[in-house]
Amino acid sequence: MNIYQYRNKELSWLAFNSRVLQEAENPSVPLIERIKFLGIYSNNLDEFFRVRVATLKRLATLGKNIKSILEDEPEVILRKINERVLELQKHFTAVYQKVLKDLEKEKIFLIDESQLDPEQEEYVHQYFANKVRPKLFPVIINKGSLINHLKDDAIYLAIDLKWKKDTSKKEAALVKVPTDELSRFLKVPSQDDNEYIILLDDVIRVGLPEIFEVLNYQVLGAYTIKLTRDAELDIDDDIGRSYIDKVSRGLKRRKQAEPVRFVYDAEIPKELLKIVSKQLKYSKTDTLIPGGRYHNFKDFMNFPSVGKNHLMYTPWVPIRHKDLIPHQSIISVIAEKDILLHFPYQPFIHVIDLLREAALDPKVTTIKVTIYRVAFNSSIMNALINASRNGKLVTAVLELQARFNEESNIYWAERLAEAGVRVIYGVQGLKVHSKTILIRRKEDRKIARYVAVGTGNFNEITASIFSDVLLLTRKPEVALEVDKLFDFYTRNYQIPKFQNLIVSPFNSRSRLIRLINNEIKEARAGRKAAMTIKVNNLVDHSMIQKIYAAHKAGVEIRLMVRGMFSLLPEIESEGIKLEAIGIIDRYLEHTRIFHFYNAGNEKVYISSADLMERNLDRRVEVICPILDEDIKKQLITTLNMEWRDNVKSRVLDNDLNNFYRKTSESKNFSSQLEIYKMITKMNR
Repeated sequence: MNIYQYRNKELSWLAFNSRVLQEAENPSVPLIERIKFLGIYSNNLDEFFRVRVATLKRLATLGKNIKSILEDEPEVILRKINERVLELQKHFTAVYQKVLKDLEKEKIFLIDESQLDPEQEEYVHQYFANKVRPKLFPVIINKGSLINHLKDDAIYLAIDLKWKKDTSKKEAALVKVPTDELSRFLKVPSQDDNEYIILLDDVIRVGLPEIFEVLNYQVLGAYTIKLTRDAELDIDDDIGRSYIDKVSRGLKRRKQAEPVRFVYDAEIPKELLKIVSKQLKYSKTDTLIPGGRYHNFKDFMNFPSVGKNHLMYTPWVPIRHKDLIPHQSIISVIAEKDILLHFPYQPFIHVIDLLREAALDPKVTTIKVTIYRVAFNSSIMNALINASRNGKLVTAVLELQARFNEESNIYWAERLAEAGVRVIYGVQGLKVHSKTILIRRKEDRKIARYVAVGTGNFNEITASIFSDVLLLTRKPEVALEVDKLFDFYTRNYQIPKFQNLIVSPFNSRSRLIRLINNEIKEARAGRKAAMTIKVNNLVDHSMIQKIYAAHKAGVEIRLMVRGMFSLLPEIESEGIKLEAIGIIDRYLEHTRIFHFYNAGNEKVYISSADLMERNLDRRVEVICPILDEDIKKQLITTLNMEWRDNVKSRVLDNDLNNFYRKTSESKNFSSQLEIYKMITKMNR
């Protein structure tokens, strides 16, 4: 069967981000959380331009032959993206204005420099003089300026100036808003029971006249602009340089990369806009977006805690696993039974405690870990350093090209090496994206292997935001093959064979297709056949074709996709009508799970991989079977709960309208809340 109907993945990604914007618009979401969703939406859009739009711009230079890969001309896709982004920008502005009105009902006011009373103005002047002014270094825009070296994703004020000695002479200047050093938000004093917040941009506007007055300039206005650059990390092939040096050089080049988007205050004078955009040398494929007074709403993810408690989510305290008792051995528990951890419903400290115990246990000889993204002040990395100092043989397979985490990973690579940790910088031609830990321990003159295999990064910050699972086991069917995979990182000229693990790029595609084919076979024989696929992204064309074929054969299919979704659930000519949902809630859905009915002998896998070409063919990923029956039932239960969600799930239809999904449930059923309740009950 050849249907060959797919949705463009970039446009489907924008549809996903519009679901994030829905949460900012949703009145049932606490107000401060709605503001944070505006920040998440903005941050997502920034990364979209830095990565996906930048890639399309590069492809546009390759000529018409690229159409066979993209199924359309890059320029056409870019035009559609620009049109959709402008539509979303209007929607975003409307949502933001509504949020401001709702804040005012709660006696919280975002004010600008023109709304300050005398006492507040004096307070802001003092804050500007003491905290802000030392961070400001204005640049007069002229032919010799370095405006083409504006920092990616920072915000600047383009300042309209008039020279006092010659009123006909106008100038322009730029000043960077130092949000990397100071909070974007300043709470100002009040004599009433209202709360007032002014943005750093407006604090600078208050103090700008005194900066330029000494040069005999009059400030006519200051307008926010923002530049987004191509974030692709170009690595040269000079074999004489170390890999860490190549990545460092690539990071330096990224800072001067080609611009892909320019956002500006729509009120900016045309003459000033012309000066700025001319020096930025924009082409017809660049995105120029007129916007409001403020940009970089990603800073709103850190909006201050103000107002009453009902304006924020009631915190869900992470529930300790009942078998992982404080101050008792975790390794001894794993020796007896498999453990599954659900983050952030359960605390990430369990992972840190496991590594700390391994670092101190005299029977532990070896610790190996794959690292993709870690927190800058990472307890995981400090635990590895401590283990090395305690005489353990520690290996860290550290992926230097984890996008936007490169600098942090370089920092930790150097710290680990200094402590005697063996650092392996991935595999040439492949990104190491698997989430695995291996601990070797001497027991009764034999080597016992304890492993952790998960769906998310070993990062205590994201583990409090992303929903993920982590399996802890010593079952040889899994542990021996994880050990084999770590051997591959040091001897990657030998391609290992895996019987139990499904590992990209070796056998993920073929094994997943075999599992789906098995369900097709059962369906054609008239027996029950079913599968559930929960991933972040579903865009791989071959896998989509196989899912279409399975559905046509009569396999019951449930698709849960948070992000990009290229499958078309309703193709009338083929009689296709698949049901697919996406959930956006307080936690970012990140767990990847595959469930196959398998003639009643159900198979469940947890995965670091999405169904994308890069995950299946160009990365090292691990899809791990769940062998413990209780854990298998636990994961199937969570999948069923997510499928029942009628509060935060959206229907993924052909048009990606993001309609909230209605179910037969008589009451509201929020899957994240119910999963938290389940885990709480299980671990009493």
